[in-house]
Amino acid sequence: MSRRASSKVSLLKIVAALLLLILALGGGYYLIRNLNDPYRTLHPLDVAAYYENGNSLRGNVYKVDGKVLNLLAWSPGKGRLFSIEVEARSGASPLGVIVPVDFNQVNLQKGQNFAFKIEVGQDGLLTVKDLQKK
Repeated sequence: MSRRASSKVSLLKIVAALLLLILALGGGYYLIRNLNDPYRTLHPLDVAAYYENGNSLRGNVYKVDGKVLNLLAWSPGKGRLFSIEVEARSGASPLGVIVPVDFNQVNLQKGQNFAFKIEVGQDGLLTVKDLQKK
């Protein structure tokens, strides 16, 4: 009586399954990373354009991811002025942002990373509209 050869899983099927698994994991990572960004619908601030002429960006709202460098000033009526470090095309650049008194309960410390929703005011100053620790 002759024996039948046992069926083997082809190498092509194994490679295809591994490729699908890698694509699924990569897609999941991408979605989780991007869907967790609360300001994903906002354009990032073009730091070079802001340095060149901040008044041209007046009234617009942007997102900025940055690291807190220093508390520069504090006013009980207006809030706190911080310098933050932002990664730009030309490297790391410092920016001054005003954190209004509405966010006095938020403890911003040197070295912490935050995502900021900022508005360029009529005077060209950057005012924080919302922030979230990263």
